[in-house]
Amino acid sequence: MKELSVLNLALSFIALMAFWLIMSGIYQPVQITQGVISVLIVIAVNYRLKRYKFFEDEMDDLGKLRFHFAIWYVIWLVAEMVKSGFHVALVILSPERRMRTYVLKFKTDLPSAHAKMILGNSITLTPGTLTIDITGDEFTVHAVSEKSFESITSDTMPRMVLRLFEKEERPVVHDLKILNRAEQIKDR
Repeated sequence: MKELSVLNLALSFIALMAFWLIMSGIYQPVQITQGVISVLIVIAVNYRLKRYKFFEDEMDDLGKLRFHFAIWYVIWLVAEMVKSGFHVALVILSPERRMRTYVLKFKTDLPSAHAKMILGNSITLTPGTLTIDITGDEFTVHAVSEKSFESITSDTMPRMVLRLFEKEERPVVHDLKILNRAEQIKDR
């Protein structure tokens, strides 16, 4: 069983409270008090679950996360989501564009289970892509077009996730296989 750090609990409270305030849009004392109570209940309910390690390389706290880069990462990810949203809308609305779906399988060299989780969630948040499975270092991703998975094959998104945890620049994606609907496999 792992020990929960005060930093982890404080960051969880701040993040959940910020989300509450942004989503409610009401800043009256009664609503803020309801938010504090709701956040404390969520933290209390999740306390028992957070005490256990589910992965060997799970971080005990968020001390390894480079917070100053996290702000830049969120801005970059939102921009990628907007760009991808426009691309998917074009694919759907354009009669001359034929949708051709793909499944990607690739392995990553990321430092922890948290980094893999962030990459998987970032892929899923980007319109046109969906992380189907993460097993060890291997990812399986569905995409609606070649342009949708461009940031994965170019190693842009995985390297951005790596920079959340390490300063070093290195290739992250390897053993990439792209399967299209005809089940043809291309190795890159």
